[in-house]
Amino acid sequence: MENPVGKYRRSYVLKTIFTFVPLLIITVGIIFGVLNLDAIRQLIIGATGEEANIQVDTQAILGPMPRPWRNLAQGGEDKDWRIQPIAQAVRALQPEYIRLDHIYDFYDIVSRDGGSLRFDWTKLDPIVSDVLAVGAKPYISLSYTPGPLAPNGDITGEPTNWNEYQLVIQRTIEHLSKERGIDNAIYEVWNEPDLFGKWRIGSGKSYLTLYTFAARGAQQAAASGAKPFLFGGPGITALYENWVRQLLNHASKNNLRIDFISWHRYNRSIDQFRDDFAKVKNWASEFPQFPNLELHITEWGHDSDVDGGYDTDFSAAHTAAVATEMVGNINRGFVFEIQDGKSPTGKEFWGRWGLLTHSEFGSKQKPRYRALRFIDTNIGNQRLPILGKGTWVKGMAARSGDATTIVLANYDPAGRHAENVPVTFRNIIGSNFSVEQIFSDGRSSKQQLSTTSAELRVFVPMSPNNVAAIRLVPLSPQITVPTISIPTTPATSPAP
Repeated sequence: MENPVGKYRRSYVLKTIFTFVPLLIITVGIIFGVLNLDAIRQLIIGATGEEANIQVDTQAILGPMPRPWRNLAQGGEDKDWRIQPIAQAVRALQPEYIRLDHIYDFYDIVSRDGGSLRFDWTKLDPIVSDVLAVGAKPYISLSYTPGPLAPNGDITGEPTNWNEYQLVIQRTIEHLSKERGIDNAIYEVWNEPDLFGKWRIGSGKSYLTLYTFAARGAQQAAASGAKPFLFGGPGITALYENWVRQLLNHASKNNLRIDFISWHRYNRSIDQFRDDFAKVKNWASEFPQFPNLELHITEWGHDSDVDGGYDTDFSAAHTAAVATEMVGNINRGFVFEIQDGKSPTGKEFWGRWGLLTHSEFGSKQKPRYRALRFIDTNIGNQRLPILGKGTWVKGMAARSGDATTIVLANYDPAGRHAENVPVTFRNIIGSNFSVEQIFSDGRSSKQQLSTTSAELRVFVPMSPNNVAAIRLVPLSPQITVPTISIPTTPATSPAP
């Protein structure tokens, strides 16, 4: 028999190593400047954290299940890019809105004829028709400065004539929301103004001036008989308090329309997204004059740079985890982006942000695409509260008829953590149930269970960066199944 003292000492030594090695790495990284704050946070989380203990009240319906992930965005990859060749794949994601930027520099909308502006929609209309054809509405980023108004050809510069810029916005909205009759289109003033154009929220090259003239144009379009639409901004690179507060304050003082606040977020940490949600809701609450203000993340992912994770299950788990955290917190989150641009070195997979590969490689579905399909297909339509999420495992729950559905994502930036997740269904009605578990890696299981209690507990074995769906369905009373004893603790639990 093994000496218990020796076993304890080895255990103590191992715990000491796993505790202090990450701290040593962090210290060295700080000294030599090779670790940023996000990397430090992930090292700490990788060293310690709280495992999940999921609990769902199957009868406590909160209302319809929101699906903020049903929104897609495409960037400035190619002026000639179209949705039509990939319409089937895009339609399968059931997008509610598709965001387009670069509309003024990609689609040659504005030109000058003598002393007047001339508008030509022949290049914009086909891509808008593509959006409508897949069942979505257009979400238009009003970017960038139209050529005739761009100072010295700088499409991120201040318009040379603010009144003409106001007219451009008015005519854009009138064309889509009046002439084309599209109801509930959404218009966002600029794309990443703090980056593209180095706009400021205060003095100097002021975004507030840009927003003012755009909002006036929107108001004129609304007065001319345009169908209902939403209008807002600022679409900044990250959530900045001064931008949000000053924009809302400016809109309030100047009686300007603002229907939503928008920002972008690229971060590996799920906590960062959750922090954003809490902060922006708190700031917005201080402006009761905008009671219906919506919250939109108009681009999101784990990295704003090209990164190999976008071609692996890493991004799939990140996407699913963030999507579950959006529920009940924001109105829309636009996955960036729909399709990869062309690799400069001819590679099929090159860490681009797309859900699909470039058309030269067959527009293949990447892991993040499959994750969106997975969560959307497997979650019910009546939202339920979910408790017990952990450091790695996030989730959401819903009812679909008599069935209770749960989607869990085990996201670990280090790609190491596995969990045997306890899931407790509370307040269940009936005694015989079917429990199905489906995993994004292709695994699945189905069993019939009986209980005399109002609770039922199962365990969900989750490998690193994996997504799971659990479906509990009451069986007909006449069906008799053998009673299976449900353990209160797992037989085995994979080490983190």
